[in-house]
Amino acid sequence: MKQLIVYSHPNPLSFNHAILEALGGALKAQGDEVHVRDLYALQFDPVLKAVDFEAIHKGGVTEDVKVEQDQVRWADVITFIFPVWWASMPAITKGYIDRVFSHGFAYSYGANGAQGLLGGKKVMLITTQGAPEAYYAGNGMLQSMSQTIDDGIFRFCAMELLGHRAFGEVPSTTPENRAKMLAEVIQMAATLK
Repeated sequence: MKQLIVYSHPNPLSFNHAILEALGGALKAQGDEVHVRDLYALQFDPVLKAVDFEAIHKGGVTEDVKVEQDQVRWADVITFIFPVWWASMPAITKGYIDRVFSHGFAYSYGANGAQGLLGGKKVMLITTQGAPEAYYAGNGMLQSMSQTIDDGIFRFCAMELLGHRAFGEVPSTTPENRAKMLAEVIQMAATLK
C-alpha cells in the first residue's frame, strides 16, 4: 500500500512525533511504502491567498500545492496526525486542507450539487488532546469534530474514512499509558488498507 502521513506538530519531541515514528515504522515493517509530509518541517504556507484562487480559476495550482496534490494522488491511504487545539486542527493543518483539497482537485460542483473527487482514497485521523476522552465525548465535542472534519472535509471529498482515533490526557498521562497508546497505533497500522 502507498501510505501518506500528513503530520502537524511543531515540537519534534512531542507525543505526536512518537505516534508518527510508531506508525511509520509499523507501516514500513508490513511492507508499505510510506511518504511523510511534516508540515512544520516543510514550512508549508497555510494561508490561502489570491494567487491560489487565480491559479485555480486558470485551471491550475501554485507549485507548492501541486507537490502536495501529487502526494495525495500517489497515496492509497492518507493518515493525518495532529493535536487538537481549541477543539480543532492546528492552523497549519487547516491551511493544508484549504489549499491542497481545492476545487477541481478534491471536489467540484455540478448540476446535481457537490461531487467528491477523491473516491478510492482512504483516510485515517489520529489526534491528541489534553482533555480526557470522556470529557470530549460527554460534551459533544468529539461528535462535533467528527461532523466538521470527518464528514465536512473527507467524506465530502468522497474519501473512505477508516477511523478517527482521539487520544486524551496526553500531556498528563503516565508513561505506561503513553506506551499503551503507541502499541495501539502500531496495531492500527495493519488496518490501514
